[in-house]
Amino acid sequence: MEAVTAKKINGEEKPIGLEPFDKEWPVGESAMTENPSPFPRINRFRKFAWDMEFTVDHQRACLVTEAYRKNEDKPQIVKCALALKHVLANVPITIQNDELIVGEMAAPIKSAPIFPEFSYNWVMDEMKNHPWKDRLHDNYYITRDAEKKLTAIRDYWKGNTVEEKIIARLSEDEKKGTNLGRGLYLLNLYMFGGVGHLQANYEKLFSLGYDGIRKQVQKKLLTLDPTLPQDLAKRDFYQAELIALDAATTYLKRYAALARDMAENERDESWKRELLKIADNCDWVSENPPRTFWEALQLWFMATTILLIESNGHSVSFGRFDQYMYPFYRRDIDSGEATKEEIQELIEIIFIKDLWWTKLRDRLTVIPNSGRGMGGDSLTIGGVDKDGNDATNDLSYMVLDAHAHTRSGVPWLAVRFHKNTPWEFKVKTINNIRIGTGQPKLFNDEAAIPASLKAGRTLDDSRNYHVVGCVEIDAGGKEYGWHDSAYFNIAKVLELAINDGRCIGCGTHCPRWDDCGGAGKRLGPRTGSLADFKSFDEVKTSYDRQMKYWVDQMIAGTEIMDLVHQQLKPLPYLSLLTDDCIERGVDVTAGGAVYNFTGPQAVGVGTVADGFATIKQLVFEEKKATGRDLLDACEQNWNGYEALYALVNSKKVHHYGNDDDYADELAKFGVDTYCKYVEGRPNSRGGTYLPGVYSVSANVGLGLVQWASVEGRKAMEPVSDCLGPVHTQAGSHDIKGPTAIAKSVTKLDHIRAGNGTLLNWKFTPECLKGDVGRDNLISLMDVYFERKGMHSQFNVVSRKTLEDALVNPEKYKDLLVRVAGYSAFFVELSKPLQYDIIGRTELSM
Repeated sequence: MEAVTAKKINGEEKPIGLEPFDKEWPVGESAMTENPSPFPRINRFRKFAWDMEFTVDHQRACLVTEAYRKNEDKPQIVKCALALKHVLANVPITIQNDELIVGEMAAPIKSAPIFPEFSYNWVMDEMKNHPWKDRLHDNYYITRDAEKKLTAIRDYWKGNTVEEKIIARLSEDEKKGTNLGRGLYLLNLYMFGGVGHLQANYEKLFSLGYDGIRKQVQKKLLTLDPTLPQDLAKRDFYQAELIALDAATTYLKRYAALARDMAENERDESWKRELLKIADNCDWVSENPPRTFWEALQLWFMATTILLIESNGHSVSFGRFDQYMYPFYRRDIDSGEATKEEIQELIEIIFIKDLWWTKLRDRLTVIPNSGRGMGGDSLTIGGVDKDGNDATNDLSYMVLDAHAHTRSGVPWLAVRFHKNTPWEFKVKTINNIRIGTGQPKLFNDEAAIPASLKAGRTLDDSRNYHVVGCVEIDAGGKEYGWHDSAYFNIAKVLELAINDGRCIGCGTHCPRWDDCGGAGKRLGPRTGSLADFKSFDEVKTSYDRQMKYWVDQMIAGTEIMDLVHQQLKPLPYLSLLTDDCIERGVDVTAGGAVYNFTGPQAVGVGTVADGFATIKQLVFEEKKATGRDLLDACEQNWNGYEALYALVNSKKVHHYGNDDDYADELAKFGVDTYCKYVEGRPNSRGGTYLPGVYSVSANVGLGLVQWASVEGRKAMEPVSDCLGPVHTQAGSHDIKGPTAIAKSVTKLDHIRAGNGTLLNWKFTPECLKGDVGRDNLISLMDVYFERKGMHSQFNVVSRKTLEDALVNPEKYKDLLVRVAGYSAFFVELSKPLQYDIIGRTELSM
């Protein structure tokens, strides 16, 4: 296709990308279209990627095991570096037709590598007792040969994984509230896998290349005094760094050699030329700084791939792509090295390649967190520059075009808006949102930058923030933020606060019954019962006391996890690309980064707000029910209490999400109580804790292990998602439309929740059609962001469509939806997650 060139808009020349800024794609079409790209290669490549089955691969696991066995006498960080080198030197590699950017995650396409050093018991159990191919969703296939080879290494890892070392160090009090116990808070993400949630310093890599970084490390190594104990530890670190550098160079050179070998036998002259160019690119960037956009993109993709191979972390994110890639784009366009169409095609190639990365998750995690993508690979565009001026450029628009042309759930696009964001950029962004893939998500610089400053980052780093994973703001290349360290159910805290520390619905069905309720004990401390409280202030005091107790337990468990990761799984390759690890001689896991946060999230804001409102209004003000009535109703899962159930779910009770100060102030109290016990707490890397307020899809999992609650939720229903209002089987509690929701949610202090906040919206396609629908959504976001809301994500799909997809999944295999923080194919989600998305309030404007 012919690119649209920059033209005069409102009297000034402005960038607009490949397509016109106001091009409209069908509203609500999602990914249910063939050949969305104007480039035939992209459509072929997309179909090839989408048609591949998901599999589980043994190769990385076996190679890591070989390296650990061979190097058991080495320091742990050196052992980890040698394991990475062994994998990158020996894992089989391939190059596919049309694959202009090469690299795989130590596994074939759409095949999940295994990371036995993190956790392995569940892998062995599920491979034997719960085959992945038989899952109702998130299914994978594995060969008999791979099963045998994975089984053969089982004994080596027994008792030596990160997971097992963490569990061994947790006390019973620290276990009981976790996913190992009653599930008040979830630590499973970093208990079973790597941390991730970071961005490499791509600008440093582009400036120095691997050889330049190698010279930095060698220079630091020469300054050490081996008679000093601290320098001996640094020597191990620097030796590991050099090994990791050699590993990266080797991996790129292997692809260069493969491309040349393939070119020798290639009859298609066009593909042959491209293979030789791929070889030249890989050879050059294996040591040197990139010179062109294509070289930079190849180095960028490979550097990120190696991070994934090393770390097993999801939410390894791409940062501000339009900023650090723009100099290469501008240089190529100005010199004639590449055309805009050629660069657009390269961007779309990496969007498709992102589909190849996949992560195997355990069978319990995939119930609330369905989706087989690697997860969290956010790519940020827009926002302000270091001087506070608008930073959008041609690449910002081209990234949006790439999403419209590929219609996949990856990468997770994050668009930064600010008070001076160009109208044209808003239009192109909203037109992408209206397609209905759940992409992109919107961030507000006017809230995110102050939140970053409050957390302790500099002004330059705050203005340069990017988004990692689902929600979190981060100083790219300078931060190891442990951003998703826990999901903490504040609705469960309220339950314990009104029931004297005992679970509502306590009984033999609970896995802790013999050690807890059956032994006459209770989960939490005794802080009083709603049946006995004489005032609402007593309810709030009890909530406060339970909150402190449970936050303390969560932090203790999190710190144990952090220490075990430091001891067993240092990350020498990531440390190369994170400031100030080389300067300090300290691994990133041990506090080498400039910023070292830990970010647990509060879940269930709406549930807590409406629970408080129900108690305050019906028990202490109107006296339409006693505290005992509400507790008994919940114990009976509302059976026999139908009139009371209808009342608490009706508009006669104050509910959060309706611009009602009565309920909204209680939401603020619920969140602020959580934040005050989290914020500023020290962590083991020399940093502090930052509270976040969002659930992603953990509200589903946390709801599955919580009995009925006083705001009208029945047992096992999800608690409220992210910052959103309550929706129960009886209906949604928000009834006054999107502007009222925006006003309620922005009465919370988003800046205090420095690890991020999230509000999900669901609109019918009909209400967003045409210029009026587009402009209404822009205006709504303007209102939300002017009121210091930080972050919004969108579904553009009707309830009717979703309900039909439940019945006729074969018709909707390409229907992408926004879960919460990420997009996934609706028909591949678990049933609880599907019902949660259907139940969200369907809004119109």
